Amino acid sequence: MARHAGRNGWVPATSGNFSVRMDGKRAAITATGANKADLTAAEVIESEIAGPRHPRASAEAPLHLLRYAGASELGAICHVHSLAATVLSRRHAKSGVLRLEGWELLKAFAGIATHETRLDIPIVANDQDTNRLALLVEERLKESGPTHGYLIAGHGLYVWGATPLDAIRHMDAFDFLLTAQLHEEALR
Repeated sequence: MARHAGRNGWVPATSGNFSVRMDGKRAAITATGANKADLTAAEVIESEIAGPRHPRASAEAPLHLLRYAGASELGAICHVHSLAATVLSRRHAKSGVLRLEGWELLKAFAGIATHETRLDIPIVANDQDTNRLALLVEERLKESGPTHGYLIAGHGLYVWGATPLDAIRHMDAFDFLLTAQLHEEALR
């Protein structure tokens, strides 16, 4: 997941983070400061989902761990800083949602069988207190209905799936759809 995102330019410098649920109590998550494009095994840590913070955990680990705690069906989470996600998250921050509608590639998301649908992606304001931000995100996701990701204003995209391959497919689909949306909005 991390190297895939790195090859696509979605995690510049040491940005972004990735995790995989190991079981009901633990997740493997990228450590703080890791270059995701060249990630090594030493840069992945094991963290308790509901336990104390690992000393090498990134500041954004709570956004992964609280997601796992609240959604047992999730097997992997990706956080990227793609250009389209970051720009659109700022452009639509006041409305609190970005609507993707009518795009054929919406069918890439689990549970969507037609392009004749819409996907509302919640946008939450950024907060340097990531424990507080994680709680806010979970609140918003409960209110928003089914989604496969969310945006943090001016920051980037969180996306997930039942398996790492699902998360990668959703990450790819979001990148294409957000890039298409950005170009379409530029033409208006």
